Amino acid sequence: MKTLYLECNMGAAGDMLMAALYELLSEEQKKTFLDTMNGLGLPGVEVAPAAAKTGGIAGTHMRVTVHGHEEHEHHHDHDHHHDHDHDHHHHHHATPGHIGDLIDGLSLPREVKEKARQVYDAIARAEAQAHGCEIGDVHFHEVGALDAVADVVGVCCAMHLLDPDLVTASPVHVGSGTVHCAHGIMPVPAPATAALLKGMPIYGGAIQGELCTPTGAALLKTFVQSFGPIPVMETEKVGYGIGTKEFEQANCVRAFWGEEEPQSCGDILELVCNIDDMTPEALAFACARLLEEGALDVYTTPGTMKKGRPGWVLTVLCEPDRDQEMIRHIFAHTSTNGLRARLSEKYFLKPGQGRVRTQWGPVGVKIAEGFGVTHTKPEFENVAALAREHGLSYETVFQAAMKEIGNL
Repeated sequence: MKTLYLECNMGAAGDMLMAALYELLSEEQKKTFLDTMNGLGLPGVEVAPAAAKTGGIAGTHMRVTVHGHEEHEHHHDHDHHHDHDHDHHHHHHATPGHIGDLIDGLSLPREVKEKARQVYDAIARAEAQAHGCEIGDVHFHEVGALDAVADVVGVCCAMHLLDPDLVTASPVHVGSGTVHCAHGIMPVPAPATAALLKGMPIYGGAIQGELCTPTGAALLKTFVQSFGPIPVMETEKVGYGIGTKEFEQANCVRAFWGEEEPQSCGDILELVCNIDDMTPEALAFACARLLEEGALDVYTTPGTMKKGRPGWVLTVLCEPDRDQEMIRHIFAHTSTNGLRARLSEKYFLKPGQGRVRTQWGPVGVKIAEGFGVTHTKPEFENVAALAREHGLSYETVFQAAMKEIGNL
């Protein structure tokens, strides 16, 4: 299983993540990446890798210039602090709609544009929450500038080229102290960044400054599937994305690329309860919320309860170490007053990904292998998108993809 591990000991910023991922690309992919980034259609924007060092470590700094000026000279310390406003920075105070239209117009694969919009949607929600306004009223300040759009698109493009099966990361160092931004002096992490970091393990320290920027936090939120120590993996490459600011320790994001052999078995916790006094709408909402809170799976089966009443058996599957958290969520979102917990052993096939080409466009393929068995299935979202785009039925595109899978 192709695994990407991001070490965020000095936080995360868009340009540093882009540079670290760039170092993992093959020479051919690097050329494709730079050709794509410099042919986007962003006015006056140029992207170029530059050799850099921090604390004696050699790596890459990704120079993003707009009409020859590198706007984020202090990018990693004050990613969203620019008091100056150049004429060519006409997206300096852009709305989510403007950014969405800008991304839609770029010369990029559909999947890359979707991810870039997802990143900006996350920033817009966080800004709205931090400043107590509607999402439509959010005005991106520096994260709406052209060079920041290039950072976001660059990371999404590099991820698309690498196509990892699993993206995992370390806890995120956020820095300490205060930071100047468009709204004044803010504590670190700034409110929008703090909103984006919800659900991620973070920590501060003695280093003064903003180590994790809103853009960096939104990119981690979009791509990282789990946080923790580096997994057991056979490392093939290590990429170093260098920041411009000097700190007492090496200022870089490290990206490890390699092969992780997933376990074929493990433990899973089943939380089960009987429900006979919730409407179908309320129960469906509860199931959706439990999945959003981190359940691995949630499902209901019909049953007959006390006094012959029809009802439902709700089953929630989660990681064993999340038992207390998930139990709280079940009590909060359902009407049950009690539940049963049982630890079960699980077996699963090794997940993988592939891609086939149909006459209407590429379709991702889910692959699962192990125990002498291989399962393949076209990605639903890819099939549905092509069906909508070409006015076809879902089944027509699905069968075409299945035929191509059979030819693999």
